[in-house]
Amino acid sequence: MSGEVVFNETARESDRALADIDGRIDWLSRLTPVNLDEVREGFRQSGYRVLPQLAYPDLPDGFENLRDRLLGLSMRGLGNSDIEALLIEKQRELDRQIELVRLRGRSGFTMAAIDLFGNVGARLLAAAEKILATVPTRDQPLDRDVDAQAFIAVAQEEMDRYRECDERFDFRVVEESASGTHLFTSAGNLHVAHDYTCPSSRVDPLIQHEVGTHTLTRFNGRCQPLATLECGLADYDALQEGIAVVTEYLAGNLPPSRLRVLAARVVAARMAIDERSAADIYSAMHEEHALDVEAAFDTTVRALRGGGMTKDALYLDGLIDLLAYLKRGGDISFLFIGKFALKQRATLQRLLAAGFLEQPALLPPNFIGPEGRRRVSEISRLNVEQFYKENVAA
Repeated sequence: MSGEVVFNETARESDRALADIDGRIDWLSRLTPVNLDEVREGFRQSGYRVLPQLAYPDLPDGFENLRDRLLGLSMRGLGNSDIEALLIEKQRELDRQIELVRLRGRSGFTMAAIDLFGNVGARLLAAAEKILATVPTRDQPLDRDVDAQAFIAVAQEEMDRYRECDERFDFRVVEESASGTHLFTSAGNLHVAHDYTCPSSRVDPLIQHEVGTHTLTRFNGRCQPLATLECGLADYDALQEGIAVVTEYLAGNLPPSRLRVLAARVVAARMAIDERSAADIYSAMHEEHALDVEAAFDTTVRALRGGGMTKDALYLDGLIDLLAYLKRGGDISFLFIGKFALKQRATLQRLLAAGFLEQPALLPPNFIGPEGRRRVSEISRLNVEQFYKENVAA
């Protein structure tokens, strides 16, 4: 590409509308069970044989009308073929997301999940099974000595540090009143369950995962002229989760149990596709693959959300693809310009070279300078089954 990139008013309007619709779909929240405590207790009382029915939030008024608005957007004559291709791809993804939410708890949900997130193929399943067969099954026992309030305080300090670097960084930490929601990032804000606990050695890695990846790429995307780089271009999840796991590793603590959980999620997703029962999935997670009771329950529920979800296989898939990218000498700082998929890299690099896109406004400290480059160079030499650290120091 040469010369100035044309980004006309039609393109601007369609781009902003896609970003707005993305936020209104909010598929992850729509597929997060609201009765996890009751489900957990009921499953336990049944001897881990019968999973109680998962309940989901009510859909907001007007949700059914989103598809009409989405498909009514103009996706032609946007002034630049690369931008047009990215936005058309995003429009198709949002249509699949609406269908996914519409089908939750109904026949056809798993096919919609496969259409959106992909299948669990033989190659990915083999990689997961190799991890489960070779990576140690036990970590050094750790006390969950950090409560929600302490975790929130450290996370807010991290948010404040980024705000000191750029005053436009206006995200926050939210304490959730619902139990059992653990950690999640929504619209750049970090949500922490009021009863959340974790080992002190995991505090910084988890904050780097959530804030140093999900929040930071959202902020950098917000600084771009393309609004969909903030909410995420099509199929961005795998790369996001791959980067997030790398940030955990560079923060100094990614225990073997964490890598095993990522692999177990692939196996659980495959079992959900094959319509295996909750009892079968839980048994495989806990008895065959040695996940503890809580991790086995969590992995089982995540695989069965909506009726059978494949999204969790993306964590390991994204990590494998990211390690391959780094082995080829790929620039990791480029991956922070916003939320996108590796398949869109060449397109975005053309837009960056033409001056339409900007370099990331902020980068995580662990990626900056000679020490950051040295760390990234070291991990680029690792195979995925070697990608864990057993250091348990706080």
